[in-house]
Amino acid sequence: MGFQIGFKDIVDIFLVAVLLYQMFKLLKRSGAVNVFVGILAFIICWFLVSYVFKMELLGGIFDRVISVGAFALIVLFQDEIRRFFSRIGATQKWSILNSIKRFFGNNSTEQIKTNFDLVQIVLACRNLSKSSTGGLIVLTRTNDLDFYLQSGEQINATINSRLIESIFFKNSPLHDGAMIISHRTLKAAACILPVSKNQSIPKRLGLRHRAALGITEHSDAIAIVVSEETGHISWAVNGLLTVNVKPEQLEHFLSEELAQ
Repeated sequence: MGFQIGFKDIVDIFLVAVLLYQMFKLLKRSGAVNVFVGILAFIICWFLVSYVFKMELLGGIFDRVISVGAFALIVLFQDEIRRFFSRIGATQKWSILNSIKRFFGNNSTEQIKTNFDLVQIVLACRNLSKSSTGGLIVLTRTNDLDFYLQSGEQINATINSRLIESIFFKNSPLHDGAMIISHRTLKAAACILPVSKNQSIPKRLGLRHRAALGITEHSDAIAIVVSEETGHISWAVNGLLTVNVKPEQLEHFLSEELAQ
């Protein structure tokens, strides 16, 4: 009986390859890719020992390790697993739902208000950049950031560029930490964010940039960073950082991402 492969087998192999590739990309961002490669190497060794060479003693030991491997993987990759399912549930790519919202909603008034808020945020970032004043602003989308809001000082104010600048003023008691803006409201300042463990982040970038990456790895939020050392503006989204952008680029990016 010869080896046979059908269309269903080809689809199965393709889906497994895609899944492994996506897992590799996700773990590469978090710096856990070496662990992932080590696990793959162990699985290959287990397959060779148990099913190719049929070594009963060593194969039995490997079988016991594999039987509890699922629990070990959950412990090792709990952050990555949470981030993976969070992105699936909160993705902004559900174009049909967005189209329905725009069709039934009063989009013109909401669009004007959103554009005004974005102009205030970009204006504040431009002024902070000119004075080399550090700042970290988080804009929520679908994910709830109440846990991080509770770590800071509640403000609940209308978005205003002067207010944002005064909060990040170097002598202000609230200038450390992140500002969180949600539902067209400046919710809180001096919030504590998770720091990214990505090993590929350049050493020249400070804690603000790592916190910006961290919050975008754990949620679908957008983080804007103004460097205190260089005055450069950067943004982070989906665990990816774009550095040294101009205010005009920032405004265009925010309009594309938030004005929907």
